[in-house]
Amino acid sequence: MTQNAQSHPIAPVLRARDITLNFGAIQVLSGISFDIMPNEILAIIGPNGAGKTSALNCLSGFYRPQQGSILFKDKDLTKLPCHKIAELGIGRTFQQIELFSDLSTLDNLLAGRHIRMKMGLLWGGIYFGKTRNQELKHRLVVEEIIDLLEIQPIRHTHAGALPYGLRKRVELGRALALDPDLLLLDEPMAGMNVEEKEDMARYILDIHELKEIPLVLIEHDMGLVMDISDRVIVLDYGRKIAEGTPDEVKADKKVIEAYLGSESMR
Repeated sequence: MTQNAQSHPIAPVLRARDITLNFGAIQVLSGISFDIMPNEILAIIGPNGAGKTSALNCLSGFYRPQQGSILFKDKDLTKLPCHKIAELGIGRTFQQIELFSDLSTLDNLLAGRHIRMKMGLLWGGIYFGKTRNQELKHRLVVEEIIDLLEIQPIRHTHAGALPYGLRKRVELGRALALDPDLLLLDEPMAGMNVEEKEDMARYILDIHELKEIPLVLIEHDMGLVMDISDRVIVLDYGRKIAEGTPDEVKADKKVIEAYLGSESMR
């Protein structure tokens, strides 16, 4: 094989190294390290209290770790506020739905575009020219999300009046409205019935295929995680105990003993 034909290593989209997070005397994350690779679905699993959401909160700036580094687009995220991290292209959903209950589905999705809206205060008060063109551009993005997530019938319904499964879908749509380069999904299927979970899994796979961006997924449904993930990280009391493909994680004795049970993953 010639030098030109040799493949080059693929660089991670994000590198987290030695992340340590304490709340007072309680250690939540203990020196965890991991990479997020381009266009992969990475699942982070573990029982309640393992540190999964805390890890996502460090990536998105809601928590600031006491030690370690998180590099994304050559920026150390541990030194940046949440809005700057969002501007860099990291979008997320929340374990507890954080929609504006009194706004419609459409307006909630438009709210997710606010970081991409560049008009100043003066232009914002004048609805013509640049302001009108920008709003039309943002509405086009939102309309594509509405079509992708099949939420046309609820476009004008207040979020607070929607059933739980649809609110979860709108939450996903609002994260997409950011046009993220990395999407963090914190238990997007929690509390859903089987049919709703299947629908959400399909939307996640559609997003992954259409947007070609990496997704990080926290989810307790192990069957679903193993079906749609490319790689899995397992946390136990804030420590990483396993990492690999779904098949490798299934076969890991520490994972079987700590979380999955010897029968449940067969």
